[in-house]
Parts: sequence; C-alpha cells; structure tokens
Amino acid sequence: MNYMIAMSGGVDSSVSLSLMKKSLREGEEILGVTLALADKNSPEHEADEKNISDARSVCENQGVGHTFLYAHDGFKKAVIDYFTSSYLSGRTPNPCVICNREIKFGLLYNYAKSRGYDAVVTGHYARRAEYGGYTYIRRAADLKKDQSYVLAMLSQNQVNAAYFPLGEYTKDEAREIAAENGFVNAHRHDSQDICFIPDGDYVSFMKRIGAALPKDGNYLDTEGRVIGRHRGHVNYTIGQRKGLGISLGRHAFVLSKDAEKNEVVLGDEGGLFKKRVYVNGLSLPSDPHALDGEVRVAAKLRYAHKPSPAVFTRTGERDGYLTFDEAQRAPSPGQFAVMYTPDASDTDEKTSSLALVLGGGEII
Repeated sequence: MNYMIAMSGGVDSSVSLSLMKKSLREGEEILGVTLALADKNSPEHEADEKNISDARSVCENQGVGHTFLYAHDGFKKAVIDYFTSSYLSGRTPNPCVICNREIKFGLLYNYAKSRGYDAVVTGHYARRAEYGGYTYIRRAADLKKDQSYVLAMLSQNQVNAAYFPLGEYTKDEAREIAAENGFVNAHRHDSQDICFIPDGDYVSFMKRIGAALPKDGNYLDTEGRVIGRHRGHVNYTIGQRKGLGISLGRHAFVLSKDAEKNEVVLGDEGGLFKKRVYVNGLSLPSDPHALDGEVRVAAKLRYAHKPSPAVFTRTGERDGYLTFDEAQRAPSPGQFAVMYTPDASDTDEKTSSLALVLGGGEII
C-alpha cells in the first residue's frame, strides 16, 4: 500500500504523518500533500502559503516527500457555492461535511490514484472498524474530539481508502508527539471556524463574493401574523434568540424561515422541539442495507449534538425519517442527521466510543 496524507499545516495532520510513517511496511511509501484552497489573488492565499511551508517543514523532519495541489476551483464549486446557495435558500449548511466528501476524499483521492497511491490519510479524530464484511467509520476514542459526524457522507469506496491514525489519541497526546518530534507547528492553535471564513462572519463573506442577499422582511408569529421587521433571513438561524432586534415582552426564538418569501417565524422555545426529523440524500458509507426498514439507532442532528436514541425508518432509496425517543431541540434544514449504532448514546464513554456510523442524510 502507498499512502497520500493530507497535510493541512496543523498539528493533527503532522502527528498523523509521524504515526503513519512508523506503521509502514517494507516497500510502502507515503507522500504529504497540502491543498491550496484560497484564490491566489485573495488575502487568504497568505494563509495557504504558511500552511504549505509548515507542512513541508514537517515532511522534511520526517524524511517524507511533500507537494501541494492548487484546488481553489474545485473547492469553490463544491464547497463555497454549496455553502452560499444553502444559506440563500434558507438552509443551515455544514461545509465540512461536503468538503470531506468532495475535496479531501474526492478530489484528493482522485489525485492520489492518478499518482499511484492507494489510500488517503487525514488528521481526523475517527477510527476504522471491520464488521460483517464492511469497513465502517467508528467514533474516536476521545469523544471530546470525535469527528466521525463530518465523515458520514463519504461513499463506500472513500471509506475503504481512508485512514485515521489519530483515532486512538487525545489532542493533548497529539501535541506531546508533535513537541517530541520538534514540529514547527507543535503549539499552533486549532482553527475554530469555517476555514474560508476565519472571522465567522458568513454574511459579510457572502457580500464580499457578490452573493445577492435578501433585504428586510417580515417577522411572523406562529399564526402567520406580521409582528415586526428583520434584516433578511440569512442573518438568522433556527433556535436563535439573541440579536433579533425585536421586543415582544418575552423570550422569542427563530422557529423557521421561508427564503422564498423572506419571512422568519418567531415563537416560544417549546416550538423548537421535534420528535420526528425527515432526511434525504441518504448516504450509506458501509453496509448499503444498514438502514433498511425500521432500525434502532442513536442519531446526531449537528456536530455538537449528543447522539440520542431514535428509530430510523427508510422510506425510499435516499429518504427516511427519525423518530426520537425524546423530542430534540432545533433540528435545522440543511444540517446533517448522522445515524450510529445504538451504543453511541450510551453514557459510558468507553462503550459509546465503539459506535459505528451507519449513515447520514440532510435534514429537510
């Protein structure tokens, strides 16, 4: 096996390289590749150059070759355009999920194959598990860092070719390994926001790239009555309470949005809780029959959501719905529902970390 490792310039991918190199057998090789995702004419291109420099330094430290791949055009089409169109249509996108499927395990994997490499290695905190003749994504041993959620929309072929050396490690352990190896990025801060919007201001970002943002519109109550004006539906997310710019004499929350009419519905927090959540675009990254019929699962409705007990009912090739044991707060169209084996909701961390990803789909 020959491995291509996605080197972001950060600690996690650097430590993954070190761990992977130690596991290589005779005749196997590994190559570090950094994806340059920013437009060459944008200010963000400087960050790409820093990432490439740090990644190259780590590869030299480990005696491994390094190259970079300019991937802005593919990234813009697959991730940035998806992100923008989702927000404009009233949904709440998760660009990391799409980036993993289309870029890290799509574009990069295709590049790896063209260069004679068999697999892609990343710094995700997740694990592989063989079960019933299929390769599954398993939750990381460190549930605080677990990133299995953002890998749930991969295809079977992508999962088969994916390796995650950090799956058994904590972040503190990863930093210790980086320091022991003298990596230049051993103490580099983790990125906390969307990589192409480092300041977190997604509305300003969309303005900057020329998106046609909606103007002021109406706030409605749950009976459809106009109760005030808002600044355009893209400025609000399901479940939001602060920053609404309206006083109703009680706490009000964003319950839903209608992008076509540019309307935002406000109401009491109780209106956010749902027991049934519908999904489409169903992805089954391992067993294609894992979610046939009615299946007991534990499901996450967003990255930071705790897996909760539910039954998934499949209604079509790529459609279905979740019925939760207890109503869940603010399921948001555009986010992803990820279904795990039922042990993901176990209160015992050791048991919960053994859970397998069964599938995922976009909330509608």
